Amino acid sequence: MHPALTGAPPSARRRRLCDEHLDTAVAELLAHDRRVRGLRLKATADGGVVHLTGEVDHPAELATVRALIGRLAGVLGVWDRVRVAGRAPVALDLGCGDTRQYPGNLGVDRRRTPSISVQADLAVGLPFRDGCADRIFVVHVLEHLVDFLPLVDECHRLLRPDGVLHVLSPWWGHVNAVADPTHVRLLDTQTIKGICSRPDQSRRWRPLHVGCDGATVFADLTPFDGDVPDVELARFFN
Repeated sequence: MHPALTGAPPSARRRRLCDEHLDTAVAELLAHDRRVRGLRLKATADGGVVHLTGEVDHPAELATVRALIGRLAGVLGVWDRVRVAGRAPVALDLGCGDTRQYPGNLGVDRRRTPSISVQADLAVGLPFRDGCADRIFVVHVLEHLVDFLPLVDECHRLLRPDGVLHVLSPWWGHVNAVADPTHVRLLDTQTIKGICSRPDQSRRWRPLHVGCDGATVFADLTPFDGDVPDVELARFFN
């Protein structure tokens, strides 16, 4: 039974073994799948999130790798620091506090810390131009906002068309969701479905990957023009 259905996240030993399995599976995929064979990429799994590094010539190559890895059992997200056509991705780390997800990310928080580059209140808008970012990390942030949809809309505005929004949040059924008194919202994978199914035609999202390990909700979303096909929503949602 999936951990999210039992209320118990995987043990540290199981998580480690699953990551070792994913390391092997992804390495074999990159070495032998003709669609991605020969790409200059490396991958490491950590807690079900596969981290990609390296370089590709075209955005479509990275999109193919992401899609193939996302189909592997046990993958909760695909994050990358991959250079495309010689350009490193521009990554915003919103609400990063003291720790950015990757050292090269641009940290943004209303509290000034050594990790931030831009001081801003996430609840009232962000001082960046449209389409400036390739990746946006919103890690353990949404649960602190009474209304997080304006921030999600801001992320849509800031991302390039092939950009990715990475979301992590405590799962509503785990004690971590209620143990922190600053948490004002409870999230589930169905919350992500609601974000992807909103009627606002100008702020649509396509789910690249959505999952839950019994403690945390994970989502990788990309801006999408039009209605997301039901078959893609059915991969992740009831």
